[in-house]
Amino acid sequence: MSSKDWIEKDFYAVLGVDKSASSDEIKKAYRKLARESHPDHNPGDTRAEERFKAASEAYNVLSDDNRRREYDELRALFGSGAFRRGARTGQPGGTPFDVSDLFGGGAGGGDRRFGGAGGGFSDLFTSIFSGGGAGGGPGRPAGPARGRNVEAEVALDFTDAVRGVTIPLTLRSPGVCDTCHGNGAKPGTQPRTCPVCHGAGTTTRNQGAFSFAEPCRNCQGVGTVVEEKCPECQGTGGVTKTRTLKVRFPAGVADGQRIRLSGRGEAGERGGPAGDLFVHVKVRPDELFGRTGDDLTLTVPITYAEAVLGTDLRVPTLDGVVTLRVPPGTPSGRVLRARGKGVSRREGQAGDLLVTLDVVVPAKVSDEAQAALRAFAEQTPPAGREHLDARVRRFG
Repeated sequence: MSSKDWIEKDFYAVLGVDKSASSDEIKKAYRKLARESHPDHNPGDTRAEERFKAASEAYNVLSDDNRRREYDELRALFGSGAFRRGARTGQPGGTPFDVSDLFGGGAGGGDRRFGGAGGGFSDLFTSIFSGGGAGGGPGRPAGPARGRNVEAEVALDFTDAVRGVTIPLTLRSPGVCDTCHGNGAKPGTQPRTCPVCHGAGTTTRNQGAFSFAEPCRNCQGVGTVVEEKCPECQGTGGVTKTRTLKVRFPAGVADGQRIRLSGRGEAGERGGPAGDLFVHVKVRPDELFGRTGDDLTLTVPITYAEAVLGTDLRVPTLDGVVTLRVPPGTPSGRVLRARGKGVSRREGQAGDLLVTLDVVVPAKVSDEAQAALRAFAEQTPPAGREHLDARVRRFG
C-alpha cells in the first residue's frame, strides 16, 4: 500500500458518518461496526476481519481531536487540488501532485511550506498514521479489550427517591466465565504471550516515509493467544449470565438522573477491565406531593372563612404532621413554608415543604348561608376596582 493510498482513504465513509459527525456519533458508529465484524463473532470470515481492521484504523484517527483536525486539513489540501506540479513549478495545469514529491522522491524537491523533502509534512503524516511520533507508537492501549457499558432503568417510588433506598437489580448480560475465570483458556492451561507482538497487542509497519501501528493480526490486539479454548466461552472469557446487584440510590435522587456504578458493566474479554453500569432513574409521581429541586410542594384547600378569619392548619409531611398558621386575610395562592421538611441534602440539611393555599368557593350554599353572605357583603369594604371602573366608563 502506497503513501498516497493512505491519504486518499475516507475514514468517515469507513465508519458511515458525515464529516461533521460529533465525537459521540463517531464512537457509536465504531462500536456498532466493531461489534458486528469482530473476528471472535465471525470466525473464518476474512471480509469481516478486514472491516474490523478498517474500522479500528478509522476510529484511531477520528477519535483523537488533534489527529482528526490534521487529517481533515490534509484531505482538504489534496481535495482542493492545491498539490499539483503545475501549481508548484509555475507550469499551467499539470498532473496531480505525487505524494512522494513531499519526501524528496519527485522532481523539484519538497514544498518549502512543510520544511522541504522529508520535513514537517512527513512528521505530520507520521503523527496521524502512527498514533503520534515517528516511532510508530500505538494509537490505542494494547491488551484485552475493556467490557462495554451497560444501561438499565429503574422505577422508584416518590418516597424512596426522597429518602434514599437500596434495591436489588437483576441484569442479564455478558459476565466473566466461571470455568476459565475470564482468561479464555481451557482449565489446566494458560494463555501465552503472542509471539508476533510479544504481548504489546500492536505491530508497527514502515511504508516509505510512514510508520504506523495496527492491532496485531495474530492475537487480534489482545497481546496473548489461547491455544486450547475454554469449552464454556469458546475463548472469549465471557458468557451471558443473570446476575443480581444491590444498588444504593442516595437520598434526593431525581427523576431522569443517571447513576454510574464503575466496573459493574460487562466483563472485558479475556480478563480485560469491566465496563460501567449506568442506571437511569424514573420516579413515580406521588398522589399528594410534588417536588421542585430540594423542596417538596403540596396544595391544601381552605374555606373562605378560614382565609378571612385565619386558622391553624395541620398538613401531612413525608415523616408526620406539621401545624401551619394561616393568618387572617390570606389570599388564595399564598405559599406557607415548613422549613426542613423537604428533600435531604448530602451536607445533612434538607429542603422545605412549600404549602400553597387554595381558597375553595362552594358551588352551592343554603338559603341561610346566602343571607349571611349578603349581610357580610354589606359590611365589607369594596374590592378596590376603581382603576378598572374608570376604564370601563370610558367605553360607555
